[in-house]
Amino acid sequence: MSSSPVPADTQPLRTPAEPRVWLITGCSSGLGRSLVERALAAGDRVVATARLVESLQPLLRLSADSLIVSALDVTKPDQIRAAVAEAYAAWGRIDVVVNNAGYGLIGAVEECSDEQMARNLDTNLMGPIRVIRAVLPILRRQGSGHFIQISAAAAISNYAGFGIYGASKCGLEGLSEALRAELAPLGIRVTIVQPGPFRTEFISRSLERAATVIPEYATTSGRFAQFLERMSGRQPGDPDRAAAAIVDMVHQGKAPMRMALGRYAVEKIRKWVQTRDAEALEWSATAASADFPP
Repeated sequence: MSSSPVPADTQPLRTPAEPRVWLITGCSSGLGRSLVERALAAGDRVVATARLVESLQPLLRLSADSLIVSALDVTKPDQIRAAVAEAYAAWGRIDVVVNNAGYGLIGAVEECSDEQMARNLDTNLMGPIRVIRAVLPILRRQGSGHFIQISAAAAISNYAGFGIYGASKCGLEGLSEALRAELAPLGIRVTIVQPGPFRTEFISRSLERAATVIPEYATTSGRFAQFLERMSGRQPGDPDRAAAAIVDMVHQGKAPMRMALGRYAVEKIRKWVQTRDAEALEWSATAASADFPP
């Protein structure tokens, strides 16, 4: 049985005039940091979290009253519960939860060690699940809230060398689809954000390499790893503009199932739809043959 940081009394609901309270994971750099800045600029309150709280200290200059920084490693349930409790104690509610923390693992499936795969899945998939489960008692009592799940282009269609990372993001999307159906009657929203390549430090700082290099994969996962290296610092996406789009979406009261960010992501989705539709049509007679006769 999991413990809940929610006290017995129910806090009053936020009125439209009141600032929203955001809880954001993975705020040390990139999209997470940009989201903190944009949410504060919009007049909201933020609990910014990261594994190393020292990395968040520069953010404190942005606001003395509307920002809390907290250590939160998504693989450590005690830290998650503490951050959630701190947010609730400070402002009596949580309105937006952004599951942004995560990192990449590049290498063919055979090249990655068991430990690397388990650690990546634990961070990128189980981590958001832990955050969701820790904060849901508060959102259920409020009868409101919005989960923003940061996915990846690898979950639209994957690449050689991103098997494990893509699997973690596909898992997050599948979880989020079910979560959206479960929580809609409770007034709680869920949105999956599918960003294309954005100019963050993801490739340089947040991308682990496979433990083993197998020569036979040089032209597949190896080539993709080289492509990522060349792309680093040249990605077309602007994380500040992406953060602005997310904050605007929340402030407009909208909650799409999926929100693509960047032209690359939109084009990838459209190509995926066309490919899947053509394949389904080609194999439709075979699919029908698997049913009992009418």
